[in-house]
Amino acid sequence: MKILIVEDDKVIADRIKNHLEKWGYDAKVAMDFRRIHHLFIEYDPQLVLMDVTLPFYSGYYWCEEIRKLSSTPIIFVSSAIDDLNIVRAIDNGADDYITKPFNYEVLMAKIQAILRRTYDFGENVHLLEHPQLFFNMDTFTIRAGDQTINLTKNEAIIFQKLMEHKGKIVKRELLMRSLWDSESFVEESALYTNINRLRKKLQTLELDDFITTIKGEGYMIEV
Repeated sequence: MKILIVEDDKVIADRIKNHLEKWGYDAKVAMDFRRIHHLFIEYDPQLVLMDVTLPFYSGYYWCEEIRKLSSTPIIFVSSAIDDLNIVRAIDNGADDYITKPFNYEVLMAKIQAILRRTYDFGENVHLLEHPQLFFNMDTFTIRAGDQTINLTKNEAIIFQKLMEHKGKIVKRELLMRSLWDSESFVEESALYTNINRLRKKLQTLELDDFITTIKGEGYMIEV
């Protein structure tokens, strides 16, 4: 499993990383504290360890931003020991809170407990990112800014294929096979209908020309 470490003290971050790796986890330390949500999408961790005091934006801010996209567990690791900080962390979506200095065995026990509790009963959330939006493949939702729209299963399948191949033309035949397993028994008008519905939903997010029609070939999302 992958664990993202959002900690600006390099000594502490590296020690946590080394300890996690000894336990067999894949761990990554955040370096660019302006783009934590982008790193979260790219790395796709199963758990996040988050400090409170960070450059540019606080851990509370990034916790809230991640919660807009995913229910991935977040444990705060902070030197702030007062109840107000703990309550604020939980209110912003944290799953647990551990204070510095901490015992590494206690930290590992908390990590393992949360991972068991989370992933024994459900699957990890899968996200696709575009500069203008985030697409949650598990919940069939698109988020742009503070707005979220829900897609039908067919709309989500189409959108996932287009997002996975953004910047490239996705052939009509590929979309039809993805939707119905075979393009032989389905009229193309059914695909057009789903595309048009998807476009209308994107327009509510002010993304009027997000999907481009390539005449005679298929559809494309520009990068």
